[in-house]
Amino acid sequence: MKDRYDYIVVGAGSAGCPLAERLSADPSRSVLLVESGPADKSLFVHMPRGLGLLLNPGSKYIWDYQVETGGNYPAERWYRGRTLGGSSSVNGMIYMRGAPLDYDGWASSGCDGWGWEDVLPVFRTLEDHDLGPGADRGAGGPQRITTHPAGDPLCEAILDAAGEMGIARVADVNGTEAVRSGGMGYQPSTRWQNQRFSAARAFLDGARGRPNLHIATNTDVLRVEFEGQRATGVRIRDEKGERSVGADGEVIISAGAIQTPLLLQKSGIGPGALGLSLGIPVVVDAPEVGRNLREHRHADLRLQVRSHSQNRDLGGWRAGLSMLRYLAGRKGPMTHSAHEIGGFAKSDPKLPHADLQFGLMTVSASSSGKSGDIALDPFPGITFVTYFTRPESQGEVRLVSPADGAAPYINVNHLSAEIDRQRFVAAFRWNRRLAAQPALSDWVVEECAPTSAFQSDEDILVNAMSLSGSCFHSAGTARMGSDERAVVDPQLRVRGVTGLRVADTSIMPTLVSGNTNGPAMMIGLRAAQFILAGGQNSTAH
Repeated sequence: MKDRYDYIVVGAGSAGCPLAERLSADPSRSVLLVESGPADKSLFVHMPRGLGLLLNPGSKYIWDYQVETGGNYPAERWYRGRTLGGSSSVNGMIYMRGAPLDYDGWASSGCDGWGWEDVLPVFRTLEDHDLGPGADRGAGGPQRITTHPAGDPLCEAILDAAGEMGIARVADVNGTEAVRSGGMGYQPSTRWQNQRFSAARAFLDGARGRPNLHIATNTDVLRVEFEGQRATGVRIRDEKGERSVGADGEVIISAGAIQTPLLLQKSGIGPGALGLSLGIPVVVDAPEVGRNLREHRHADLRLQVRSHSQNRDLGGWRAGLSMLRYLAGRKGPMTHSAHEIGGFAKSDPKLPHADLQFGLMTVSASSSGKSGDIALDPFPGITFVTYFTRPESQGEVRLVSPADGAAPYINVNHLSAEIDRQRFVAAFRWNRRLAAQPALSDWVVEECAPTSAFQSDEDILVNAMSLSGSCFHSAGTARMGSDERAVVDPQLRVRGVTGLRVADTSIMPTLVSGNTNGPAMMIGLRAAQFILAGGQNSTAH
């Protein structure tokens, strides 16, 4: 590692990987990409179903957070990727982009350059979709996207049941009409040849040999360093100890919606009173750093079915056989993404736009015994996973101590907005209506306990946290906007300083209508466009 680079990118995740690749494409620019976690060498990173082994306490490939859920609801654990590829190396591999109205809403609120017509070309540039190119779909890009293979009879029955509810079967669930009016089909995912295809594989594999790109793993960024109001580099710690690395151009933080606001706060950019209380010199009093935390909350319905569940093949000694099938020929249940079927629907047919996202998991699991550990059900089971796509509840991420390793305060504040409570109930009831369609009458044995006992809206809301989970789509904690309270401007420059940007899901003013991995890659590429168009100069604003 050198003492100075033109650009320093903090975080080698879904946004940081494409950003570093594009910045280093010109050999005259030197780029340092810093990742806190290890390299992505584990077999379980590349095996799609390996995520079940990675997302566990103590795994070196994840950040593990204790999160308050809001109100009187119990706390829960959140996991985020901490390796090359970030969460794209440990997630469910679902590839969604959100709705055009999400991005047009950003643009209309003052985020020039972020409307659907601005971001669609970026999505198309990054995609290599197995359905081939289309008006709103890309092919030939670095990110492989594979649609789950058709033909499973249970999956076909579920698509038929959706049709009985008036939801069209579509080839591409990211198609504009499917996203707007509703549509269901086989799930596209970031897989290729039955392996995970993370952002690291997509963007770094072809760039690792560049002499002007240095990738540092197992390296923590302790803070951004400043001279006056200009970011001049970062303070890092690795196996050699602590030292400073300079940036002649810019520092770009792409550490994700949890770590990015924490790093900003550690660096003196955040609520001034917080910095003073922790003994951190205040560079910019930015009250909204760490605020506006947005997250999807999925409502689940577990169903016992007669057959074609993967519970048996993923549990007990048969899990070993499934592993052998994968190792021998990359076949079998270990090759699946989190969902085999996905799509969008309206909680009320009168709505002008779909407001629910659906996913089918051909597994079911529940708490086992007094320990509360989650285990696959001992019978054939599946799970319907549905959530309201545009939640309005807002939480917070806050530094508690500047000490290394100190746990942050995170409160997602789930279901604090009335519309979120209403649509959570609607999502749960929508799952039940789908399960009750005639096309599934020969498949579904029963709805599993305890949800089978929940009938009233009050029952559903009182038990909301036990019959659901966070989607790990956190966003919004370094909000982009044209107003003075926004953390970054529409060019992703941090307000009040020069030489510093943010590029990850934390910049989202509102949460997109879907999974965030694809949008994070788009944001990384969009940041590269802004930086390269303006050279190495940033101005205070």
